[in-house]
Amino acid sequence: MSGPTPPEPTPSILAGVTYGAVARVADARGSFRELWRASHGEATFVQANLSSSSAGVLRGLHLHRRQLDHWIVSAGRAFVALVDVRPLLDGPGPSAVVETRLLGPDEWVRIPAGVAHGFLATEPLELIYLVTNEYDGTDELGFAWDDPAVGIAWPRLTATGDGQPILSDRDRSNPSLAELVAALRG
Repeated sequence: MSGPTPPEPTPSILAGVTYGAVARVADARGSFRELWRASHGEATFVQANLSSSSAGVLRGLHLHRRQLDHWIVSAGRAFVALVDVRPLLDGPGPSAVVETRLLGPDEWVRIPAGVAHGFLATEPLELIYLVTNEYDGTDELGFAWDDPAVGIAWPRLTATGDGQPILSDRDRSNPSLAELVAALRG
């Protein structure tokens, strides 16, 4: 079965990051979406994951040195934050560049290695992500989602009683970006 022609991807201010949308065909029975086709990109994905998050959940900021991620919003909305730390990892250089964007159903983002990523579920969210490495834990890095030196302007939360995001223990205890970079260079 062939799907509809999706819209052309759009580039980001961050090298190698691309945004786009999945085309959806719907009728009285439901809908069909083609999520990935090998001829559409250079990546060879080896694992597919589905993340479900309640409104107010923040996941990140996570960093991979050897893995490309391709995220597709299946349902809900995600405020996505990307931080290009490649110049910092390669040696003394300019500060990290931040880009944020709200993604809704059927929208996607391709995130290359060296670009940290996180998202805030602004409503109940299902996020499909395809990756180029199987999970083994050795490439799971991260830094504080609220690092003031990075300065991400996360949206104001109304989904949680105290206005604070819902975090994993890992994301709550991540080091600052400066501490992570120093450890990786060390």
